[in-house]
Amino acid sequence: MTTKSNVAASIALATLFAACSSNWVQISPEGQRVSAVTAADVSACSRVGVASVNALDSIAFVNRSARQLQQELVTLARNEAGRMGGNRITPESTIEDGRQTFGVYRC
Repeated sequence: MTTKSNVAASIALATLFAACSSNWVQISPEGQRVSAVTAADVSACSRVGVASVNALDSIAFVNRSARQLQQELVTLARNEAGRMGGNRITPESTIEDGRQTFGVYRC
């Protein structure tokens, strides 16, 4: 490999890892009004529905950080819950293949 090829490969690899750690999901204005809480915190609330969300759990065969994936799923669920008229979400499943289900509540 030439030096030019090594530099190009290094830049491509650095870009890939930066993409894996960046937050691609932004909170919407509706989602800002939604809190992620435990199931006990919604016992006196009205159930609005379910938010089934998914995000990429790997990029180009590189697994993403579990923490980053969880943050993105919560943000997606908050956004969806806000559109549904809810103001609380609570996880109802574990993450599987980049997917997770959240209960949506209005308190």
